[in-house]
Amino acid sequence: MPKRGSRWPRPPIGPSPLRVPASGRRTEIADEPAGAVAPPRAVRSDAMALAAEVDALRAKLTAARAKIAELEVKAEVDALTEVLNRRGFERELERSLAYVKRYGTRVALVYLDLDRFKSVNDRHGHAAGDAILKAVAATLVRHVRASDTVARLGGDEFVVLMWNIGEADVSAKTAALEAAIGAIAIRWQESVLSVGVSIGIVALGPPDRAADVLDRADRAMYARKRARAQAVPPRSKPC
Repeated sequence: MPKRGSRWPRPPIGPSPLRVPASGRRTEIADEPAGAVAPPRAVRSDAMALAAEVDALRAKLTAARAKIAELEVKAEVDALTEVLNRRGFERELERSLAYVKRYGTRVALVYLDLDRFKSVNDRHGHAAGDAILKAVAATLVRHVRASDTVARLGGDEFVVLMWNIGEADVSAKTAALEAAIGAIAIRWQESVLSVGVSIGIVALGPPDRAADVLDRADRAMYARKRARAQAVPPRSKPC
């Protein structure tokens, strides 16, 4: 203890103080910046692995979404003819009705039913019938605009949604479609396959519902079919 009146000794100025452990060796105390803590190497490695796993999961999610979108499209397309099926058409019809109700756009629904198609199936088999259906679908797609919608409802029934078209124009267009489908001739073994078509037309209006529109178009088509049957003598040997 210092004598009375003396001062406590000041700490030495210079290098860091030395700690003398029991072993007798001196160990220098390292100066560290306040708050600086270096993460262990294992933690950095785990973080990098987690980031890579997140990136891989994101890539899988993107691929899964693309696959779902592809399957949704396929679910609305007829596998045989590659035009819309009934499900796809009903979606387009609902969209068209909503558009007509909001903007007053003129849209016509053309309903087609093939004539003599059953006799083709009965005489030549379903493969021949499939060839006819493919040819009809291709003919419809070629003879309508890109903005129009072609669909196969099932069996030998097709529909076309025609946008921005007046009554006179849609009548002329359906007459051209009747002629184009009637001109289809497919060589099948020793025969030439051909069919006719009956077409019903209805205009979409703001108060219409999808089921009502289809029912009116179906009735208009059958009225046309009866008129054609009365006007044209039956074929003695249908192909």
